[in-house]
Amino acid sequence: MYIDDSNIKLPTDPDTIVWKYLDLSKFVDLLLYRKLFMSRSDKFEDQYEGTFSEPTFEEIKKLSINNPDFLDYYKTHRENVVISSWHINEYESFAMWQIFTQKSEGLAIQSTVGRLQQALSIETTYAQHIGEVNYIDYKKEYIPFENDFFPFLFKRKSFQYEREIRIISDVTAHQMKIDNGLKIDIDINQLIEKIYIHPKSENWYKNLVIELVKRLGFNFEIEKSDLESDILI
Repeated sequence: MYIDDSNIKLPTDPDTIVWKYLDLSKFVDLLLYRKLFMSRSDKFEDQYEGTFSEPTFEEIKKLSINNPDFLDYYKTHRENVVISSWHINEYESFAMWQIFTQKSEGLAIQSTVGRLQQALSIETTYAQHIGEVNYIDYKKEYIPFENDFFPFLFKRKSFQYEREIRIISDVTAHQMKIDNGLKIDIDINQLIEKIYIHPKSENWYKNLVIELVKRLGFNFEIEKSDLESDILI
């Protein structure tokens, strides 16, 4: 279920468009099992995920002098937090196609912030939070730590191009060991508003995606990205 947390920054307009770029195998897995994969926070490529900026870390070290468990908690907490990342953009992103898809294949799911919130309503085991990522200078700027999710909602300015919004869950209370991540129940029809096929893909690939979606019992609007359409001169 989605938990509304007023302390977490989120676009005020529920119709704010968000995207997820993924390869065909991950897309089929999403539709086949009707579950959204969430990655363990310390398994992301960015080694700073879930860590603190230098000013915040200095303050935490002071607080840990008489309470060493305080610092140990933050070190192990990353193993219990799982994340699904989405990209905020009114339009599809050429850069996101390049980063998250390969060999002129892959697709993009278009959704909205409101759809994400509603789609999570069928998940009853793990509480979900949605927040927009803040991009800061880790050498100078402070990350608050009164909220356990804040370390996972800040990234270095080098990643600003991601314009990321995140679905986050803390499974500490469930006392479970997570390997790479876990899957949560999600309303697929509510989640997906539209599907875009890779701009450099061939017609057979688009037809394959259309047929797969149909056979799995869904009826989404599907079209090929026009980022590579013919020029008009």
